[in-house]
Amino acid sequence: MHAAARARWHPLLGRHVVTAALGRGHDVATFTRGVSGAPPEGVRALHGDRDDPDALARALGEWTPELVVDTSCQTRAAASNAAAALGGVHAYVLVSSLNAYRNWPPGPIGPEDGEPTWDTDEDAYGPIKAFAERELAAAVDGRLLTARVGLITGPHYPVHRLGWWLERIARGGRVAVPAEGARQPITLVDARDLAAWLVGMAEAGRTGAVNATGPAGLTTLGGLLDVCRAVTGGDAEWAPVPEARLLAAGVEEWVHLPLWLRQELARTAWDVDESRARDLGISTQPLRETVADTWAWLRAHERPPLPAGLLAPGLPPDLEATLLPTR
Repeated sequence: MHAAARARWHPLLGRHVVTAALGRGHDVATFTRGVSGAPPEGVRALHGDRDDPDALARALGEWTPELVVDTSCQTRAAASNAAAALGGVHAYVLVSSLNAYRNWPPGPIGPEDGEPTWDTDEDAYGPIKAFAERELAAAVDGRLLTARVGLITGPHYPVHRLGWWLERIARGGRVAVPAEGARQPITLVDARDLAAWLVGMAEAGRTGAVNATGPAGLTTLGGLLDVCRAVTGGDAEWAPVPEARLLAAGVEEWVHLPLWLRQELARTAWDVDESRARDLGISTQPLRETVADTWAWLRAHERPPLPAGLLAPGLPPDLEATLLPTR
């Protein structure tokens, strides 16, 4: 059985999907532009641009996959081209996003079938993901599982959010943290857990939409930072800064202080019904293991380049210095 003729390489999730599929004995193909690193040994490395209407069919040639795990689909053209080339597969798993919902953020998000998704022509991430869901569902005629994911993390992640906190906390000293934000709930899923589950869903031919997030109540932002301090062994001291002061100083949520959201968003953003994912067997390894493995990877590898178009996460030292309260 062939595991996947996959989408453009997602720099975190894609490699773990390949690893999971190879480990389960599949004949695996990847479809990438070849610019974000070579796939593991033992796969068919197909190359092309998904926005090119002929690229995927040309790369596949006479080979037809049975199962697809699509970890990208970032444009409307990519969705339409995949639908045209892969409509005959036995099962198609699309990695979508909570952004496909009209009401997220801030949420909350209830069961999948009761929440509206975007149906506009806007060239924005959420509407594009919702379009891809519709386009591929029509092409594969009821053989699509849509995994609407939230915050993914783990080793090999080039968007340096958790990694920035780990490195900053490891340096020690007084660390500016959001005062009210420390209590905000947060949930994340380890890319390795998600990848194994995605491959299993393709094998089982599961269909429909699934909120594929970490479990509700997993931790708080403050709890996550405490785990980072314990894992790095640093002597960091939290210096809480009130939200009003952060915003007045121009601190950008999610960027300058990665994973932090303003209170008006944070109180519902991670209130997502993930009961169907739990029923379908998605697992979550202990948070400390995810953080520890990420820290070990950071220390052993050169940091990968940031994906194009994204701002580098982290609080500039000069800005942090102005925020630290006097003793």
